[in-house]
Amino acid sequence: MSLSDDLQFISDLARAAALLVRKNYGKVQRLTKRHDEAVSEADRASQRLIVAALRKRFPGDGIIGEENETGDAITSDVPDPAGRNWVIDPIDGTNNFLAGLGVFAVCIGLLEAGRPTLGVVYDVTRDLPYVAAKECGAFAGKRKISALTTPLWDSSMLMLTSNLLDSQGKLPAFAVRWLAQTNWKIRILGSAAIEASQVATGVAHGAITLNGKLWDAVAPAAVVIEAGGIVTDPKGNEIFPFDLRNYSGAKVPYLAAGPAAHAALVKEINS
Repeated sequence: MSLSDDLQFISDLARAAALLVRKNYGKVQRLTKRHDEAVSEADRASQRLIVAALRKRFPGDGIIGEENETGDAITSDVPDPAGRNWVIDPIDGTNNFLAGLGVFAVCIGLLEAGRPTLGVVYDVTRDLPYVAAKECGAFAGKRKISALTTPLWDSSMLMLTSNLLDSQGKLPAFAVRWLAQTNWKIRILGSAAIEASQVATGVAHGAITLNGKLWDAVAPAAVVIEAGGIVTDPKGNEIFPFDLRNYSGAKVPYLAAGPAAHAALVKEINS
C-alpha cells in the first residue's frame, strides 16, 4: 500500500472526525485533565473514532494520542518506536473550540523511523484540509501549496502560539521585540497546527510554537516539509527523527519557516 493510498484514507478519516467535532461545536462543556488543561467529550469522541479506524486499517502500527478516557495520561501504544506510528491531536485548539472561536483542527500525522512522512491538518470550521505525504506534494484542499522562498521583509507575516511563556513564566526577549514593533505582521490564532500550515501555504514566513507537544508538531511538520519549508526546534536543531521511546507528553517546541527565512528567524529568536 502506497503513501498516496494512506493519505486518501487519512484525509477521509480526518474529515469524518471533523464532522463529529463540528456537530458538537457549542454543545459541550469544558472539562479538565492532567495539569488542569482543557478537554471536552468532543476531543475524546474524535480520538476514539480516529483510533478505531487506524487500528482496523493498520493493525501493526503504533498510536500516540493527546487524550485518554480519564484525562490522567496520553494514549501511547508504540510497539516499535522506529516503525510506523500515528500521532493524533483530536482537536488542536480546544480552548478556541470551547469558547466559540472557530479556529481549531483535527490533526493526524505519521512518523516512520521517527520522521514525519504524512500529515493531515483539517481546519474544521473552514472545511479545509491541509494534506501532504512524502513525494506526493502538499495541498490545501485541491490546491497545491508551497512555502515562501523569499527572505523576511518589513511586512512578513509571522505566527505565534498563545502560550509563549518560558519555564520561569517570563515572555522571551524575541517575543517582546516582535510584539513591540509594527513592521512584521504578528498573528496568534490559538491552533499551532493551523498556524504552521500558513507557512506551508505561503501566507506566513514563519510560525513558532514554544509549549506544544508532539501531536501539535507531526501533522503540520509533514505538510510544511513537503511544501518546501523547514521544521526545527527554535535553536535551529533537528527535531526529527524523533525518539518515541518513553514519550509521555513532553513539550516539543518547534519553528516552521520558509527556506530563506529560517536562518534569520533562528538568529532573531536566539539573539
